[in-house]
Amino acid sequence: MSPIFVGTIGIVCMFLLMILRTPVAFAMLIVGFFGLWMLNGIWAAGAVLLTESYAAVSAYSLIVIPMFVLLGNVASAAGFSRGLYEAAFAWIGRFRGGLASASVIGCAAFSAVCGSSVATAVTIGKVALPEMRRRGYADGLSTGAIAAGGTLGFLIPPSTAFVIYAILTEESIGRLFMAGILPGLLMTALFIAAVLVVVSLNPAAGPRGEAVPFGRRIAVLGQAMPLVAVIVLSIGGIYIGAFTPVEASGIGAALVILLAVARRAISLAAFRQAVFDTVKTSAMLYMIVIGANVLNPFLAVTHIPTALGEGLATLGLGPYGSLAVIILTYIVLGMFLDGLAMLVVTIPIVFPVIVQNGFDPIWFGVVVVIVIEMSMITPPVGLNVFVVKGVAEDVPLTTIFRGILPFLLAMLTGLLLIILFPDIALLIPNTMFN
Repeated sequence: MSPIFVGTIGIVCMFLLMILRTPVAFAMLIVGFFGLWMLNGIWAAGAVLLTESYAAVSAYSLIVIPMFVLLGNVASAAGFSRGLYEAAFAWIGRFRGGLASASVIGCAAFSAVCGSSVATAVTIGKVALPEMRRRGYADGLSTGAIAAGGTLGFLIPPSTAFVIYAILTEESIGRLFMAGILPGLLMTALFIAAVLVVVSLNPAAGPRGEAVPFGRRIAVLGQAMPLVAVIVLSIGGIYIGAFTPVEASGIGAALVILLAVARRAISLAAFRQAVFDTVKTSAMLYMIVIGANVLNPFLAVTHIPTALGEGLATLGLGPYGSLAVIILTYIVLGMFLDGLAMLVVTIPIVFPVIVQNGFDPIWFGVVVVIVIEMSMITPPVGLNVFVVKGVAEDVPLTTIFRGILPFLLAMLTGLLLIILFPDIALLIPNTMFN
């Protein structure tokens, strides 16, 4: 059998394993190991399994995963997310659709702490959804804003997706973090614009809230500032070159823990649970990295990425035509696969094609993360939709998906702008590192 045929069978088997609910990490591990066994023999497969597993878990750069996850878990357990939302609510809640916009801003701010889409949607959803429903907001707008806003956790640094992408492609984590800042702000602005469009078409969907006195607004903002300062210090420290992403993650986690203790905002039991959740999440992500590191050599041996690039070149689509095909493929896959799973499975296949077509790999990292963000709110999988459904159990899924449509259009607009104007993603990293 030819290597390409074996590789194709392996990819099909991997998707079948995922459909059968095999964890993504083990699906990649199984296919990578047995595929190498078939092509190069058991000794070569065993050597790759041992060396790549050790190389993956011993990588210094991976420390950012448990540190930033711990930062987010402690911030969530300490209730800091409520402070971020209340600050946004105090300043813009009096406007029509203001609570939905405040939810988006709260999601963006909390994303800069935790780096997880699901955690952002759950944490802000528990705070914001009851408040919006109490004030008469339409279910579609309120749930759609939370589900879409939660996806910002995948884009705004510290993003777990960027860490995994960096490891898979051997790109700089720091450059990817910096590349996510302006696109993250752009997406936040577009989501708020989507809220304004919805309430302008249907004012009853987002009624005005009462005005908050200026003194109270200042006080609430002051309560949220320590956490904002941690965010600025962590991300800003990377930008000015004061410390590396790994150092930033440790400093951020330590500061949030000290802040929670100083404010007596977290109990020993809650802190213990945050650490336990961090260990579980980190172990899952490390296993995914191990699985990807075993799968990648198998895909390289099969020459599938090379064949894919040659096939696209034969079609004569050109660089942007090839990019369009890849994006459409991601959108289709996103209807059935989890975002992180899609990232680790597809990047080893499409990344060589992207480099071959002359695209900047940092820019493509932002593009692919945005497309994966879209998959998190599209049917039938739409992970963030089901997360929000868990918070608002009595809201039908069809209502949530309808509410997401304006935000999905906003994401498409943002994606198009970043494709047309790559400097939106590349300005900060190029300014910082060049």
